[in-house]
Amino acid sequence: MKYYGRICFSETVETSPGVWTESYTIRNYFGDVVRRSSRYTPGQSINDNISITNDISIVADQFALNNFYNIRWIEFANSKWKITSVEVEPPRLILSIGELFNDD
Repeated sequence: MKYYGRICFSETVETSPGVWTESYTIRNYFGDVVRRSSRYTPGQSINDNISITNDISIVADQFALNNFYNIRWIEFANSKWKITSVEVEPPRLILSIGELFNDD
């Protein structure tokens, strides 16, 4: 299955002396979904938490290769998902997806 979507990179920057905030860069990437699966985890609420354990292999540009450790979320199936790990295999990055990303 092919992939095309947004990936968010975050970086902590000093906006004024002693004040640090997160700066976000969102870029679009092409790739392939190399593994598709999901699981339900009992949560503290009535409904179970859903997480997908998909792996998505993207064709990385130089920016992604230099900032792979700053990847925060990936957009997949019309939702934002946390990145749990990144495997570097130039020219590709293999992103492992976990739970839904909470924007709060």
